[in-house]
Amino acid sequence: MDFPKETRGVRGNEFKTYCGSSVFMSFGCPIDFKNRVNHPMNQFKFLTLAALLLVPLASLRAAEVVRVEANCVTEVALASAKAYANPFTEVELDAVVTRPDGKQLRVPAFWAGGNEWHFRYASDQLGIHTSRTECSDAANSSLHGVTAKIEVIPYRGENPLLRHGSIGVAKDQRHFEHADGTPFFWLGDTWWKCLCQRMTWAGFQELTADRKAKGFSVVQIVCGPYPDEGFLEPRLANEGGLPYESVKFEKVNPKYFDYADRRLKHLVDAGIAPAIVGAWGRGDCNSLQAIGAAGLKRHWRYLVARYSAYPVFWILAGEIPDETKWGQGPWAEVATYLRSIDPYRRLLTCHTGHGRRGAPGDSHLIDFDMVGGNHDERVAVEPKTLAIVSTAYAKDPPMPVLVGETCYEGHMQQGFGDVQRRIFWASILSGAAGHTYGAAGIWHASVEGDPGCASGAFGGQKMKRVYDWTTWKEGMNYPGATQLGMGKKLLEQYPWWRFEPHPEWTGTNGIAAGIPGEVRFIYQPRRKIYDWKGTVVKNLEPGARYSAFYFDPATGRRFDQGIIEAPSGEYTTKGVPSPQDWLLILENKAR
Repeated sequence: MDFPKETRGVRGNEFKTYCGSSVFMSFGCPIDFKNRVNHPMNQFKFLTLAALLLVPLASLRAAEVVRVEANCVTEVALASAKAYANPFTEVELDAVVTRPDGKQLRVPAFWAGGNEWHFRYASDQLGIHTSRTECSDAANSSLHGVTAKIEVIPYRGENPLLRHGSIGVAKDQRHFEHADGTPFFWLGDTWWKCLCQRMTWAGFQELTADRKAKGFSVVQIVCGPYPDEGFLEPRLANEGGLPYESVKFEKVNPKYFDYADRRLKHLVDAGIAPAIVGAWGRGDCNSLQAIGAAGLKRHWRYLVARYSAYPVFWILAGEIPDETKWGQGPWAEVATYLRSIDPYRRLLTCHTGHGRRGAPGDSHLIDFDMVGGNHDERVAVEPKTLAIVSTAYAKDPPMPVLVGETCYEGHMQQGFGDVQRRIFWASILSGAAGHTYGAAGIWHASVEGDPGCASGAFGGQKMKRVYDWTTWKEGMNYPGATQLGMGKKLLEQYPWWRFEPHPEWTGTNGIAAGIPGEVRFIYQPRRKIYDWKGTVVKNLEPGARYSAFYFDPATGRRFDQGIIEAPSGEYTTKGVPSPQDWLLILENKAR
């Protein structure tokens, strides 16, 4: 690692670390902070990774304690006195951390380049946490048996990912929630290739700010081999180069991951949780076949060591067989290994087309069920495609379900706003715990002159094909992203996590969900032109008086419909405000 030499001897009590800012106190160390901040890599280390505390563990004395705020990441560095030909494969290093409650976590460390090893740690448990390293080379006393103390103090910031704590599955097994019980609504965006250098650092920051403003809470991003590409193509590289030196992932390039660190942490700083995809598995870019299970395990150990302390989700791989979800097939071995080494047990899923099998005795290697749709806008909105969510929702045991990939907006110049709205609302009102959007230009980090998706191995031959010449900046401004963000904002005005599907509440063309006796959401997809017919509301509770309004999912406008009450239990509104798709919201005023 290319750290300033002057920082390597700084002791833990010479730092004050806060989430969002770092104060370096030199105590006689000759740190030329101003000049070093202007160096690109040091700007990354000191400013972008401000919540990370780079402390040489061997320099800590027993009485010294490193302080870090709850859920923020502290990083501890060790220098090996022994050199290794290939540290990535020759040595495994863990830090066994004992929390104040006595529970122990085995935290993988990672080779950071040169003779340096780091481990990253975060916790919501206040108090003193002690660590002791365990190295596979027990004779190396500079890596094995080294101890330290970390004090976790209260978090004082406003970042929801840090203020509310880690994200898990709620008790109802249907949605996500933070450690403090705050519900978490997954609105994801698809940035598969946005760790490559086509997407500049300035561009990454611009796109992050845009998605934060629009309400996105998750970004799905590949940190490993990409779809539609060779496994070590030059286009995969970022500012630090390619991630590995060989297809079998036998030699890692830490500098690639240094720059990946900067981007992934920037998402977290913006309150957006990265959903990290480790590889791809489709037939023309089958990582398991090319790299092998051993190489993918090394890769996942490295990802866990670098990123598991952050509020991340894991997506084992893209487009792999459904059977992985219930513990069968070759990818299950990699999934089992990943779960065994993650000390924080971040939520894991697989990117597949359909949901769990649901057979008795199935072993589920996933925590939530990610399903797919179709990239053809006509097929994506067909009942059989939309029913993939409701079918997965009905499986036992209950599990959060969401669409992880379907018709991208603008993909091959189709799938625009009304298609995105229909897929989103159909999924959410069918029981989904969230939804992932995608846009042409963004998922492949397209820039003018390089669409980023023009190569791959098909039929045993090298071919070129371009899905879209749309650039990421053009895709960023497609309207669907704004409209889905408005949908999320509307849902968050209600206890959406208590919503359940209720198809019996409306006619055959509508989709309904809500809380009986409290609130109803009925989505009416766009019908034929010049069709102003009203929305059918069925099975109203006797004596219920609902205040109703139409919500325009394209603009956010509201059109009051007054009070709805029907002794017969069925009511049809006088008509929709205009021939398009609409949401009818009913709130029970008798409560």
